[in-house]
Amino acid sequence: EGADLATGGSRRGIVVSTLAEARFFAAGGFDDILYAFPVPAWRLAECSALAQRLQQFQLLVDSAQGLETLLQNPLPGGKRWLVWLKLDCGNGRAGIRPTDPEAVSLARAIAEGSPELVTLVGVYAHCGNTYGCRDIAAIQAIARDTTAAVLAFVTA
Repeated sequence: EGADLATGGSRRGIVVSTLAEARFFAAGGFDDILYAFPVPAWRLAECSALAQRLQQFQLLVDSAQGLETLLQNPLPGGKRWLVWLKLDCGNGRAGIRPTDPEAVSLARAIAEGSPELVTLVGVYAHCGNTYGCRDIAAIQAIARDTTAAVLAFVTA
């Protein structure tokens, strides 16, 4: 019910952190789901099943190896992997730093490499570094820093 309210009843655009959550929401009629963790190769079969079942099942990529894994495992039936480039803007959990020289190269490789197999949807950053904040001002400062980092990266 909470996800239905959060999506305004559209049942689209839900973000999950586990494949169990993705399967749960898919079973509940959601057909646009983002798995917000760079997909490990050993979970690719599960991701493929969801991508084939749903209108849009989206993944995060944060390395050339992750991209290569998707390219080597194309989806059947003319479907494409829909990916977001995961940026690490200070959380330190997952993603490529937007200031890393490889980040722009990776974004270009996703966008220009094989769009019929893997399509770049956008860039994604998670402000998990706010979890330890003690006040609103600290959270807002991290949000501003993350926004500035993402915008600088997109501009580059």
